Amino acid sequence: MRAEESRGRRYPEPPHPYRSAYARDRDRIIHSRAFRRLEAKTQVFTTRYSDHFRNRLTHTLEVAQIARTVASALGLNTELAEALALVHDIGHPPFGHAGERKLDELMRAQGGSFNHNLHALRIVEQFEQRYLDFLGLNLTFEVREGIIKHSRDYSAAQFPQLAEYLLDLRPPLEAQLIDWVDEIAYNTADIDDALEAGLLDLAVLRKEVSFFDEVYAQVDSTHRGARAKLIFNEALKRVLDALATDLIETTGQRVLSWGASSADGIRRAPKRLAGFSDAAAAQNRELKRFLFANIYNHPAITEDRDRSVKCLEELFIYYSGRPGSMPASYEELALREVRHVVVCDYIAGMTDQFLLRRHHDQFGGTICEQSA
Repeated sequence: MRAEESRGRRYPEPPHPYRSAYARDRDRIIHSRAFRRLEAKTQVFTTRYSDHFRNRLTHTLEVAQIARTVASALGLNTELAEALALVHDIGHPPFGHAGERKLDELMRAQGGSFNHNLHALRIVEQFEQRYLDFLGLNLTFEVREGIIKHSRDYSAAQFPQLAEYLLDLRPPLEAQLIDWVDEIAYNTADIDDALEAGLLDLAVLRKEVSFFDEVYAQVDSTHRGARAKLIFNEALKRVLDALATDLIETTGQRVLSWGASSADGIRRAPKRLAGFSDAAAAQNRELKRFLFANIYNHPAITEDRDRSVKCLEELFIYYSGRPGSMPASYEELALREVRHVVVCDYIAGMTDQFLLRRHHDQFGGTICEQSA
């Protein structure tokens, strides 16, 4: 996707003398308040176990690094890919996917819904206020499109508010890659963090994930007597490299087979072209199955998560039923908009610890303090 062929910004701006439109988008995302808040949002593990775990921000940086590598190898626009990687999680509420599921449940009870990608679009279009001439970050069409379409397609009938985003066409390859590099990043990083937390049984991992076992055995056979953690590190690095390499090669082959020679040709393909081969997809599924079976549902994680999500729910109910309980700016919005939507927006923007502090302010000492 060439920057000079962009569909432009909602509010036209003169070009920058030495930065492309997508480079400017990348920089605006990095300087946004919502991006900085990712540093205080949990990825999987809280700092109770270690200071070295990924948080939502460091995860995002790892996704951006892989996205640039894959995009560069395919001859794509690395600046667009980087911007999309940096913004892909900006709409996440506190407490990761569990927090998102709870907010969606609470909103559905009111006839609405919550989706972190759609919320991210609202953040960059409405909530960020840094410029004199417009609301939001005034990002290019392709970045706004990629925010919502990088991981799924939308029906124009079901989502009429998104009609401008070419819902009957595929997004550019730079956007299609994001969901895959996101999976590569978190599947390997979560294995690494699980070992750091003392929750990973390496023997069980090798038994249940044959792909990892084969790589580990290769490393072990050529580095006899090396520290076990370093053998593990090398094996995990090779797993990441293998998945990224497969993504590059498979995507490139599919583009050649389809015969696309432009971004428009990619858009008009009958299905998305970025992705793993069948073999790599099976290996990736093995990793995901292991993580869900052995890590994500481990009591050490679920106990923290359940307490935190309970706090989110209680705070949502409190704010929804008590006018005057939120900061003045949100209360003013609630006079013009549906209150539970404003409450959802307020809570979704919180960091984990900020939500727990607000909960403590309203309810005093509770089980939520155990999550802090």
